Amino acid sequence: MSLNKVLLFGKRGQLGWELERALAPLGEVHAFSSSELDLGKLQALKHRIQEIKPDIIINAAAYTAVDRAEQEVEQAMRVNAEAPAVMAEAAKKIQAVFIHYSTDYVFDGAKGAAYAEEDATNPLNVYGQSKLKGEQAIGQVGGAYLILRTSWVYSLRGDGFVSKVLKWARNQNTLQIVSDQIGSPTWARALATVTQQALEQTRANLFEYFYTNHGTYHLGGEGSVSRFDFAKEILRLTTTGKLGIELKPALTSDFPTPAIRPLRTDLDCSKFAQVFNLRLPNWHEALKRALSSEISPLSN
Repeated sequence: MSLNKVLLFGKRGQLGWELERALAPLGEVHAFSSSELDLGKLQALKHRIQEIKPDIIINAAAYTAVDRAEQEVEQAMRVNAEAPAVMAEAAKKIQAVFIHYSTDYVFDGAKGAAYAEEDATNPLNVYGQSKLKGEQAIGQVGGAYLILRTSWVYSLRGDGFVSKVLKWARNQNTLQIVSDQIGSPTWARALATVTQQALEQTRANLFEYFYTNHGTYHLGGEGSVSRFDFAKEILRLTTTGKLGIELKPALTSDFPTPAIRPLRTDLDCSKFAQVFNLRLPNWHEALKRALSSEISPLSN
């Protein structure tokens, strides 16, 4: 595969940080953080894409403040729905591949089993609604796009669930963790690596390949687990597990928040595996790799 020009949005996020490094073998990477390029400024966004004329556009940026979004509806919609629409239109115009990350929060969690791509969406909060509108806008534009829905993304660099559990364990002897939320934990580095592999594996015309295989795919850690059992495994695999930390199960209803959370949103990722012959590792194996290969906060 020849070298490409890659445009990455959201380079400071958990996933974006990993993507900037994983994408380097593909060619020249132009990466922007929200402070360097405000996605809420749609004209500036459009101008920057036209200026760079990338072969690949990857959007790992999003408005992710789930509770605050209930009040900041306009901002959430602009970043999560309108900006991706601008990216999709620009990508199609210049015949660039467009990869956009979405969320399990487009579902209401009522299915009682892992969600497949064809399952009905029904977001329970503004964040999920804004991400769904972004998906719909991209689909209406068309082109060589992939919408990758993922779940419970974490790394030890960011403020994801794994980092939070380790931080809480350093400061508290007893942790209350919800046991009725079930998902597919996804290590940001594994997600970035599989994204890069999907882009690298074609020797054909890149735009044509992804145009042929365009659509929405689920791409999260294999398997499912409750937040309580996930936290239990995080502590077991770190030195924190030897410090006598007590974990107590709780219900989501015990922690009222402005935004309603769906309870079960684990993802069936078999479609992506069938089309691209790639899959993420099981959540448990990925967690072990993450804790052994990233700098643990416990050593700080």
